[in-house]
Amino acid sequence: MNTLDKPVAVIILNWNGAKLLQQFLPSVIANTDPNLARIIVADNGSTDDSIKVLNEQFKDVEVFIFDKNYGFAGGYNKAIEMVDNKYVVLLNSDVETPERWLNPLYDFMETHPHVGAVQPKILSYKDKTKFEHAGAAGGLIDINGFPYCRGRVFNSVETDYGQYDAAPSSIFWATGAAMFVRRDAYIKAGGLDNEFFAHMEEIDLCWRMQLLGYRIFAVPESKVYHLGGGSLDYKNPRKTYLNFRNNLLMMYKNLPDRTRSRKLFVRRLLDTLAWLMYVVKFDFKNAKAIFKAHRDFAKMKHNYTVHPEVDLLETMNPRCNILTEHYIFHNR
Repeated sequence: MNTLDKPVAVIILNWNGAKLLQQFLPSVIANTDPNLARIIVADNGSTDDSIKVLNEQFKDVEVFIFDKNYGFAGGYNKAIEMVDNKYVVLLNSDVETPERWLNPLYDFMETHPHVGAVQPKILSYKDKTKFEHAGAAGGLIDINGFPYCRGRVFNSVETDYGQYDAAPSSIFWATGAAMFVRRDAYIKAGGLDNEFFAHMEEIDLCWRMQLLGYRIFAVPESKVYHLGGGSLDYKNPRKTYLNFRNNLLMMYKNLPDRTRSRKLFVRRLLDTLAWLMYVVKFDFKNAKAIFKAHRDFAKMKHNYTVHPEVDLLETMNPRCNILTEHYIFHNR
């Protein structure tokens, strides 16, 4: 079967991840239905042995080679432009896939044309009884724009005992660690925002797809195992910077005029509290990262001049303030 005849393109973005490819790519090859999907590694300008490993050990995998590191957003945008399949899967290079992981996602999307993207359950590769931080059982967002997940709130992660397995569930965002997306919806929404480089870009994309009328779902019949922290540890100041900056940019571009200033004011006050927390802990590198994030947000926000009329933070269900629920009422 010609690769273009297959409905799905599974795209793994790689940057200097030769060891991760050797560890995780075999499971993707072995457990992905060859009649359903083509497997592509898009190399983001690696300088390690990635290309050699792919050419010598994974000859049946398609390889796209880019001239430099375009980041998570830019790399996937370039790769998705190069395929013409009905669906694409954004799959991290540190994800292990079990047998038939892809089929439930495909079957659900085929019978739900109003859905723009879905994700499987994301479990920890290190402890397969627990959810993994990046996506867990489906992404949500609170009234102040703080992302969290079913199965993971901040750094508190649940054990998976089937509590989210009853049926596919509507969510606000699907994780970029394993996002199954309708390619035409991806294109209509403008793809991932290149300005983000990395972090929050999949939440921003899901927000924009919903503004176009698509819905986002988690399909628990499918599951994958994510190593996590393959690029940046959650305590890394670079990760702190990108998360804080991109969250502000995401809110600025996707909120309407009538609520944007008020919600950003509240959010920046809450970020100031986070900055103080780092200062009190003498973690000056992460405190500096938050300061830099706000400084760069102030410069970059002017790039976004078109805003929606609908405030999805006001219309979403459930609506909650995750800070008060988690830290004051101790709802876990």
